[in-house]
Amino acid sequence: MILSVNVDHVATLRQARRGNQPDPVAAAVLATLAGADGITVHLREDRRHIQDRDLRILKETVTSDLNLEMAATDEMLSIALAIKPQMVTLVPENRLELTTEGGLNPARGRDALMRAVDKLQSAGIPVSLFINPRVEDVEESKKIGAAMVEIHTGLYADSSGGGQRLRELQKIAAAVEAALLLDLKANAGHGLDYGNVRPVAQIKGLRGLYIGHGIVSRAVMVGMERAVRDMLEAVRGA
Repeated sequence: MILSVNVDHVATLRQARRGNQPDPVAAAVLATLAGADGITVHLREDRRHIQDRDLRILKETVTSDLNLEMAATDEMLSIALAIKPQMVTLVPENRLELTTEGGLNPARGRDALMRAVDKLQSAGIPVSLFINPRVEDVEESKKIGAAMVEIHTGLYADSSGGGQRLRELQKIAAAVEAALLLDLKANAGHGLDYGNVRPVAQIKGLRGLYIGHGIVSRAVMVGMERAVRDMLEAVRGA
């Protein structure tokens, strides 16, 4: 199972002072040296954390796979086609949200998503759709033509009781199983940390985990390399 480290919140800290430290590119290099299989960044419309320059330098610098999270807009499509990351994950975007609040509704946005997926994959960039843990959303993603899905784990991560958490975990597992039956690669992410990642990592057939805030939060205390190694130990020890 792969681990892709999202370094957005390193850029969030930098943007608090509009300076150049801490550097998300340096954080990405350290994460890769610690064993991360990939780096993820979300280039938002409002550029609240990752900047266009970060993306360009990451593509030139990072030796692991670069996953660009983005909305399916004309602006972002142009950027992705120019930069050519190793993969793109299409996500919903709301300027007022603190972080991504849920998955795409692939049925409602089918036409726009289909156009984006076709443009990107025709250029050799595999596309993943960030969706809620619903079998019907997995099926719709297949119809749209995506190569992968990333299952939103936020409700699982935010669950307050054991029963609720188990139900959300079962939804994630069912979505992963549905993806595999449809020959879609299945990833998962959002809200995962050192205390809740193991049950998700145990889901059979899951290709990879995409984790940001939990790792960056620990990195503030112990350093990026230690934080990534600790997460790798949790994931692969599961």
